[in-house]
Amino acid sequence: MIQSDLDLFGPQPHRLANHTVLLPGFALPDLEAILDALRPVLRAAPFRHMCTPGGLHMAVALTNCGELGWVSDAKGYRYSPTDPVSGQPWPALPDVLTAFASRSAAVAGFDGFAPDACLVNHYQPGTRLTLHQDRDERDFDQPIVSVSLGLPAVFLFGGLQRADRTQRIPLSHGDVLVWGGEDRLRFHGVLPIKPGVHPRMGERRVNLTFRKAGCG
Repeated sequence: MIQSDLDLFGPQPHRLANHTVLLPGFALPDLEAILDALRPVLRAAPFRHMCTPGGLHMAVALTNCGELGWVSDAKGYRYSPTDPVSGQPWPALPDVLTAFASRSAAVAGFDGFAPDACLVNHYQPGTRLTLHQDRDERDFDQPIVSVSLGLPAVFLFGGLQRADRTQRIPLSHGDVLVWGGEDRLRFHGVLPIKPGVHPRMGERRVNLTFRKAGCG
């Protein structure tokens, strides 16, 4: 990785695997701009609990912005250009979020990342995310950029098989995790969020994951 200002001032990046980098507190200087960009997105497409193909409601609420949004229903997991609740296109991905995701990816060693989708997850205490792979995108050469806000979480980062041993990675408010390359299809999840109140975000964890979901 090329030495950057982040290496010289403040918390240093942590390389967790060959193509996985944790950027501690990287989002904090841009926090207010990120939250300001999120507010109109959430007004246009509020959080909702989608159903799995098996008919169960997901514990983690979610929404999307960008050209494509991740959805789940009886037809399966996929990306869609329209919000199934409103029937309208998903809110546009704000420029400030696109720029932040691209900059985060570049610091982690992935130049030229241009996301077309941002999945926003809303966790309350006790909710978790089971181990899974992000396989619904068309271009696995592009990284995932994940931004943690609010209550702390423990991120489970496994291997290419579900049964592989997992690392437990503590994530705090403002941390950014980027993975791609040979790590792109690793299984990952989140342990149940512990009760608490974050001074800025309240009793919640909000997670933004930026992806290149379509082609082109």
